[in-house]
Parts: sequence; C-alpha cells; structure tokens
Amino acid sequence: MSDETRIALLGATGMIGRQVMEKAVGRRGQRLIAIARREVPLPRGARMEMLLSDPDYWPDAIAAARADVAVIALGTTIRAVGGDRDAFRAVDHDLVMTCARAAREAGVRHLIAVSSVGAQRASKSFYLSVKGEVEDALARLHFGRLDILRPGLLRGRREGPLRVGERLAMIASPVADLCLHGSLRKYRSIRASTVAEAILGLAGIKPDGRFVHEHDAILRATRR
Repeated sequence: MSDETRIALLGATGMIGRQVMEKAVGRRGQRLIAIARREVPLPRGARMEMLLSDPDYWPDAIAAARADVAVIALGTTIRAVGGDRDAFRAVDHDLVMTCARAAREAGVRHLIAVSSVGAQRASKSFYLSVKGEVEDALARLHFGRLDILRPGLLRGRREGPLRVGERLAMIASPVADLCLHGSLRKYRSIRASTVAEAILGLAGIKPDGRFVHEHDAILRATRR
C-alpha cells in the first residue's frame, strides 16, 4: 500500500495551480492529480495525473482521484468576466462549493482553499464579500482539517495580456511592501510560487481544525 499523499488540484490552469504543478516535481511522498477542463503542458519531470472534464462532471473526477487532500485554487476576477457579478459568483462561489462538497462526499479529510486577504462576508467590496461567504460555507462542511490561504497581490506570470495598471502594480509592489508593517503586513504582495510551496507544505498535515494563513503564515508554511 502506497504511503503517498494523494492531492487533487482544482484550478490547475491558473497562476497558482500551474505553480503547484511546478513545485510538485521531485517532491517525495506526494502524488498530484490535476482536474481541469482543458489540457495544459505538464512541467518537465512531472510525475502526476491530469483528469480532463467539463466542470459539470468534476465531482465524478474528484471521486475518481481518490485523494487524501483537495486543493481549490479556482478563481476569476470581475474584470475577466466583463463586470458580470453573476458570472464571477458562478466561479468563485458556485464552482468552488461544488468542488468542496464533492471532495467531502468522496471522503477527503483535508481541504486547502485559496481565498484573498481582506475576505469578509460583511465587506463592502463585492469581490471580498463573496470570498468571505465562501470561507464561511467551507467551514460548515466540517472537513477534518481546513486550511484557508489569504494572499495579497499575486506576483508571477499570468495568462493573457496585462493592463498597464496591473503591470505597474506588480512592478511597484516590492517597494510598496516595505511600507506595510505590523497589522498591515498581511497586505504585502507575494509570489504565486511561494503560495504553491505553502500549499504543498500544508498538504497532509495531520492536526485537525480550521486554519487561516495570511502573508507571514504562508511564508512559514513553505518551510514545512
């Protein structure tokens, strides 16, 4: 019987998902099973599986993965959906919750979900209020262990062209981060590759409970 921890990855085609696949290469004791709607090139040296399916059938794929840990790194932006709040909610709430429920029903004991710094159901920001609502709903599914990651601005290679404002924000963020101290440290930017390392560091951790990881806690998780 294998001692490998099987990890089902939802959101493999996104910035963080791609980095999780990269960082999993050569990592012992973990087996990655990515679930996606379209094929993406696998990193060189990857020893993993990729299950391709329409999102309507992702619950079946999640069950087939026989995972110990599920990682949900799904998400879009208001801009990406042309300002359509319903379209944004369909991904960041509905699809996330569908995957989480399927993982719970498949017997997954440990869920790792990527949220956002500032997530709060009562937030005046629609984006952050949806993220907060999802965090609350995930807690009610009663996984043995739930890890919620709340990164700030993600730095790294994105698919598609960047707007001028986005490009400038990514360039300026390392300098702006130096001004964020104390309780403001959680708003510091972070590389997507660092978040990916934290996810793999947390995967398979045994103690039960619900844990929220902001900037400094994400950095600590990379050392696990």
